[in-house]
Amino acid sequence: MKVFMTGANGFVGTNLSRTLTSEGIQVTALIRNESKKGNLPAEVSIAVGDPTRPGKWQEAVQDHDVIINLAGATMFRRWTRAYKRLIRESRILTTRNLVDALGSHGSATLLSTSGVGYYGFTGDEVLDETSAAGSDFLATLAQDWEAEAFAAREKGARVVATRFGVVLGSDGGALAQMVLPFRFFIGGPLGNGNQWFSWIHVQDLCRAALFVASNTGIEGPVNFTAPDPVRNRDLAKAIGQVLHRPAIMPAPAFMINALLGEFGSVILKGQRVVPKKLLEAGFSFEHPDITAALESLLKG
Repeated sequence: MKVFMTGANGFVGTNLSRTLTSEGIQVTALIRNESKKGNLPAEVSIAVGDPTRPGKWQEAVQDHDVIINLAGATMFRRWTRAYKRLIRESRILTTRNLVDALGSHGSATLLSTSGVGYYGFTGDEVLDETSAAGSDFLATLAQDWEAEAFAAREKGARVVATRFGVVLGSDGGALAQMVLPFRFFIGGPLGNGNQWFSWIHVQDLCRAALFVASNTGIEGPVNFTAPDPVRNRDLAKAIGQVLHRPAIMPAPAFMINALLGEFGSVILKGQRVVPKKLLEAGFSFEHPDITAALESLLKG
């Protein structure tokens, strides 16, 4: 198997590259600047280019069996109008250029990232891959993003839209920001703590990506979340337990909204998402429990 990956030098991409190369899989990473290779394994080949722009980098795509699309500006900051445009364009344009790079009658597999934001905010409703889409900014973005990816079917590609929950890892992502207040003894739930938190351990995400890439019968949307989403208050309790810190200092909703604006409302609502397709296909999670997952990441 030969894999071409965008967003490879980010948090998820670096971890996934390690998983793939440890299995003897050839990986080509598309990065904007060769000096920004970061912590990618030495075995990874480098292609240089801007995925939001057509370019010479597209010539390499057809030489690979699997294309993994991870590129996109981070969500974890305040959303201005300009930044929302960047969030959208970094995803839509990259995906469009990847699909354009595919051969006319190829048999490649495209794993294109999406997010559980696809479903909007539905309170306690359990959401799987058959659930309806929402209508807010993230839901609309996910629908348009996936539509760009599914256009690759017209070129004979198998397409999987991997809808990520919040990815937890010890070397990047959201976890460092989440645990910081606890380290200063001011941690606790966000808002009323009732909102659902759909998450996945980075090791399970990497294993799931390899599982899906290797199983040709899997296509369409696939939720990349742990089987047991938790309420935010239970997440806070688990972090406090693992770090031996109190979890009794809630962050008021008005403060979160003041600091983060529209993104704050995303954090305060959440979704209860389950990985129905992965479980039905026989995938086994190594980190299905939030407390055990946090222990592996924060005590390792």
